Amino acid sequence: MSSIDTKLVQHIRTPFFYYNMDLLSETIQKVKTESEKYGFVVHYALKANSNPKILKLISDNGFGADCVSGNEVLKAIENGYDPDKIVYAGVGKSDWEINIALDHNIYCFNCESVPELNVINDLASAKNKVAQVALRINPNINVQTHHYITTGIEENKFGINMWELYELIELIVKLKNIKLIGLHFHIGSQIRDLMSFKNLCLRINEIQKWFINQNIDIEEINVGGGLGINYEKPWAEPIPDFSNYFALFDSLLELLPGQKVHFELGRSMVGQCGSLITKVLYVKKGVNIDFAIVDGGMTELIRPALYQAYHNIENLTSKLPKKKYDVVGPICESADYFGKSVDLPETNRGDFIEIQSCGAYGEVMASTYNSRNLVKAYYSNEIK
Repeated sequence: MSSIDTKLVQHIRTPFFYYNMDLLSETIQKVKTESEKYGFVVHYALKANSNPKILKLISDNGFGADCVSGNEVLKAIENGYDPDKIVYAGVGKSDWEINIALDHNIYCFNCESVPELNVINDLASAKNKVAQVALRINPNINVQTHHYITTGIEENKFGINMWELYELIELIVKLKNIKLIGLHFHIGSQIRDLMSFKNLCLRINEIQKWFINQNIDIEEINVGGGLGINYEKPWAEPIPDFSNYFALFDSLLELLPGQKVHFELGRSMVGQCGSLITKVLYVKKGVNIDFAIVDGGMTELIRPALYQAYHNIENLTSKLPKKKYDVVGPICESADYFGKSVDLPETNRGDFIEIQSCGAYGEVMASTYNSRNLVKAYYSNEIK
């Protein structure tokens, strides 16, 4: 079930990230083909994975960038993204970050509050510029995902609530260095049920009618991202169902003539192309189940500790009958584990272990906790 030849990687110091660049290229082409059917504009969300080689491959295919920090804006530009295709979101943009975006003439700020609009207007005025903005509206849609990665309900810190809109519209008229071009939405992450996106489309239609009734023209709709991947059986669905995903928005959104639809896809584009390769240090007897202690930990992949997230785990070395193991790391935290009661072939010291579906929120969230080194990344098209 793995594409990794252990003979090619056995000389590499573990742990390390491994990227299947053929799968990444295939996924990128699928996104491009399916989105271009409808004239949709796709911005890649750098927060999912900002590895330079991955960024470059995506930018070379003409995608825009979705950034959530000033440094992400700079990183996008450094890796070939056209500033006119960069959108900048985030609930807490610092002045220096806003100035970076203004200096590079990015396409649009996704604004999340009335105070933020005032600050962008003042900073743009100081530079004699007009900043294009989209209002991030909180549609108050709950989705079936982990509560840490829901973003579209009123209890979240993200977005502008509907009851704020009258005040906001009165303000925008007075802000001479702001140009309202769009509405922005993002309801959460790792969404596998397309019904959630159907509900988003219906809500967007309602909200757009409100703006029409206020005689406000909206040039574009940004529906965000959030499409999930199959963590349980990555081999069965290496590429998400982009065909039905984009078709749903095309069929349900009630667009105005000439109105463009923008997407901000991250995990769905890169999630399945990456793995964390780690090696078994010890197999330790437990009371009810044995521990497979590996040299990778939550410093390399924090999702299981942070979200109780599931990742499929494979032993790349052993062909013995299967047993159950708790696969844990070396970090001095009880939360440092990759999987509980995992069925693996009988496992021994020195075995290679693959933690799959790490292309998103793996390398990019790595840390140096316990004074560990950040690990290296290797690529299928470079290992010989």
